[in-house]
Amino acid sequence: MELPVLDEAPRPPVRPPADPSSYAHRELRDGEWWRRIPAFADVDRQTFLDHRWQAKHTITKASKLLDALEGLASPGFLSDAAEAFVRAPMAVRVSPYLLSLVDWDHPYEDPIRTQFIPTKSTRLPAPPQLTFDSLGEQSDAPVPGLTHRYPDKALFLALDTCPVYCRFCTRSYAVGPDQEMVEKVSLKASPKRWETIFEYIATRPELEDIVISGGDTWNLRAKQIELLGERLLAIPHVRRIRFASKGPAVMPQKVLTDDEWFRALVGVAEKGRKLRKDVMLHTHFNHPNEITAITAEAMGRLFEEGLHVRNQTVLQRGVNDDFATMLMLVRRCAFVNVHPYYVYQHDLVKGVEELRTTVHTAEVLEKQIRGATAGFNTPTFVVDAPGGGGKRGVHSYEVYDRTTGISVYTAPSVKPGQFFFYYDPIDQLPEAGQARWADPEEHEAMHDEALQAAMARSAPH
Repeated sequence: MELPVLDEAPRPPVRPPADPSSYAHRELRDGEWWRRIPAFADVDRQTFLDHRWQAKHTITKASKLLDALEGLASPGFLSDAAEAFVRAPMAVRVSPYLLSLVDWDHPYEDPIRTQFIPTKSTRLPAPPQLTFDSLGEQSDAPVPGLTHRYPDKALFLALDTCPVYCRFCTRSYAVGPDQEMVEKVSLKASPKRWETIFEYIATRPELEDIVISGGDTWNLRAKQIELLGERLLAIPHVRRIRFASKGPAVMPQKVLTDDEWFRALVGVAEKGRKLRKDVMLHTHFNHPNEITAITAEAMGRLFEEGLHVRNQTVLQRGVNDDFATMLMLVRRCAFVNVHPYYVYQHDLVKGVEELRTTVHTAEVLEKQIRGATAGFNTPTFVVDAPGGGGKRGVHSYEVYDRTTGISVYTAPSVKPGQFFFYYDPIDQLPEAGQARWADPEEHEAMHDEALQAAMARSAPH
């Protein structure tokens, strides 16, 4: 008996070759590019990779920064920046590495300059909702320097300095020296202050996850890294420790040439693994131009030692608020063994209104990014709800009025029954919304409209 001949299944079409742009993220900046900066023209690679040289030559005064840019940037730009520094919420602190990455032929368009060096001409007025502690971290601090907001996690602010100072810092209420527009809360790296925090954590058995931040753990000494890590690992209920740092993006040389500090960090991670506890490094790349061959070398050294790194990006206008840039950032992070973790909607921070984007921008980007790379390398887009609601999925609002720019979130597992408001930048609203915000008498009405709609949406049915 002959068997029937089955029709062959149609073969799928041959997939065309990939466009080379799809793997452009592998092309990392290399060579001695910093020599084009007059002040670094004679600096060889060995010197540039020395963390001590980087720290010694980090610029901490606006006048010195402007002097270093003479001949690089136009007189008009230098004057614009000088006027902006007077009213900036953050002090100047720019590493040679960071300075060398800026395209000084086009400083106004450069995404790295935008994040660290202000200009008066681009500044926008701050709406009344903007503050210096928009997340309400101090109101959730049972002891100075510890924010206990989530049930099983706490934020340990170990110090108040960083290797560089970001203009958009969400902790501008404490980080860096006092400025004309803000007097800072003191959170010095003090073992005596830390002891109070250790005691609190030890008495709260629900705490399993501790984030050590500041300031920036890059600025801790090796002995301080060991002390913090070992004291927390010794607390039985602490299962996860995260060291948070901008360092890999602004001074990766520390991983390559500060062996004592490097060994302290990986030593804490090794001890954690033996105790079956997780120790991670969380970092902060915002633009693909921040990731160079030096970055890859530094992240590779951490990876070889088994220390995993996650990235948390802040969504910023003119920096990373378009699909091509965000995709390049995500893929380049993954290429150097840094897992994209979060993309934050810019917090309601005073003094940097021109950097904020709309919630709708974040929603669109999340839809575009998802599926463009592996799921475990796809970041979650979130709004850190102003006033202490914690991280909420950007699309999880109860209501969002794109005319007024008001979105309302709830956080039932963090602060049940409360409503948290995020406000889009006014200049990006449609004319009708801008007109309502121009009338102070409309502010309360818009807020009440959003609250009533959110209450109706979230009420049990």
